[in-house]
Amino acid sequence: MAAVTAAQPRASKTESYVDNKRKEDIRQANIIAARSVADAVRTSLGPKGMDKMISTANGEVIITNDGATILNKMEVLQPAAKMLVELSKSQDAAAGDGTTTVVVIAGAILKQCLSLLSHGIHPTVISDSLHKASTKAVDVLTAMAVPLELSDRESLIKSASTSLNSKVVSQYSTLLAPLAVDSVLSVVDPEKPDMVDLRDIKIVKRLGGTVDDTQLVKGLVFDKKASHAAGGPTRMENAKIAVIQFQISPPKTDIEQSIVVSDYTQMDRILKEERNYILGMIKKIKATGCNVLLIQKSILRDAVTDLSLHYLAKAKIMVIKDVERDDIEFITKTLNCLPIANIEHFRVEKLGHADLVEEVSLGDAKIVKVTGIKDMGRTTTVLVRGSNQLVIDEAERSLHDALCVVRCLVSKRFLIAGGGAPEIELSRQLGAWSKVLHGMEGYCVRSFAEALEVIPYTLAENAGLNPIAIVTELRNRHAQGEINAGINVRKGQITNILEENVVQPLLVSTSAITLATECVRMILKIDDIVNVR
Repeated sequence: MAAVTAAQPRASKTESYVDNKRKEDIRQANIIAARSVADAVRTSLGPKGMDKMISTANGEVIITNDGATILNKMEVLQPAAKMLVELSKSQDAAAGDGTTTVVVIAGAILKQCLSLLSHGIHPTVISDSLHKASTKAVDVLTAMAVPLELSDRESLIKSASTSLNSKVVSQYSTLLAPLAVDSVLSVVDPEKPDMVDLRDIKIVKRLGGTVDDTQLVKGLVFDKKASHAAGGPTRMENAKIAVIQFQISPPKTDIEQSIVVSDYTQMDRILKEERNYILGMIKKIKATGCNVLLIQKSILRDAVTDLSLHYLAKAKIMVIKDVERDDIEFITKTLNCLPIANIEHFRVEKLGHADLVEEVSLGDAKIVKVTGIKDMGRTTTVLVRGSNQLVIDEAERSLHDALCVVRCLVSKRFLIAGGGAPEIELSRQLGAWSKVLHGMEGYCVRSFAEALEVIPYTLAENAGLNPIAIVTELRNRHAQGEINAGINVRKGQITNILEENVVQPLLVSTSAITLATECVRMILKIDDIVNVR
């Protein structure tokens, strides 16, 4: 043993040579992996972007060009590439739109970082300069932005339709954009004007019809039919609605056990007790004047039995059963009532009131609509229709993006031009600023400025225009002081993009740049990957 230890050479105090090759290789591998993810979604940027068809392992097919959805469904294994997936998720949470933009910008910055690293600039220097540049970029964007009032419905609709233009359902943007604006404005609480909770907007999907039949419902929609057992009512005017969380069915034993009935008289007694028990409950319900029951789904035993449905129908009470537990909060908020957890607590003050509850036929299925709710909470329901499931799902995702855009405008009331105008302006101003900076910083900021040109470049490329000519012309226009000149993809030329109504919230652009920069800085700082078993 001693011989073995002696054989190992002693480490000298002045050992200076460290192998940096591995660190560089890992950094390069990370950057290349992350860039390949960015290139995968790059073609789906902008109004002329292509859509991706995603086929999942269980045979489900999704057609979308929403960056967050595409990346979410991709099976990414490389850890650095996973960071870009997380990046698009965080952009989705922060702004809701611009999920593709943020990934494309991150990919472009990484490409510039590769060339900076190959020139021997230290990653920490690059990282600090990027941070400075992104802070400066946010200032430049804020200076460009146009303030906006919430009463200005036109501008809100313009920005929502800009968000919808790059989606599969873009031809319906004239219908979906005002719908998104109205639904967000109807849930804004005047006491907290900056906060919008998108959970207050419920999207109900129903197959049949086309996207044109999508509508905003002031009230509630249940995508299930009313209970038809024993000929119960399917339409109720001046409804008094109760949301109950208990079961109208005979009680079960607490533990698994069986009751053996030996003769018929006992059998009759059990049935009679069961009837009396249910009748007693229904009399209590009827006594409060309640005539519509929403019954929560029950796991332990049937929420209603045929017998109880029969008695409820005789008492002229409309029943909607199997209400999901997650929806209870939304329903009680909308109806301005309280959920009732026990028959003993069934009181008049816990009921909600509505003018009309009726069952409506939609195509081959039926839904229940509740309208004219008194003292309605600040919620709204959107009924999305479509000819097939793929279209409905994509319409729902697009609508969610449009809702997020309006939410951004409510929380930060500034608009900014779209169509690549802000990116080119940023690139120009940061390029000028980089000449003032000294040393390495200037180089890094200039690279950051060049990276931002990827957005207009990609927009032009996806629209089938000549990207180099378009971007050069765009630079030229901005150098002459036309801040809002951008690429008009429909006409295939450069115009003042604000006049074309292509606008987006300031929050989308600023959060895209800050998040992309942060992600790139994280990737740059990594110099080794350690696998832990």
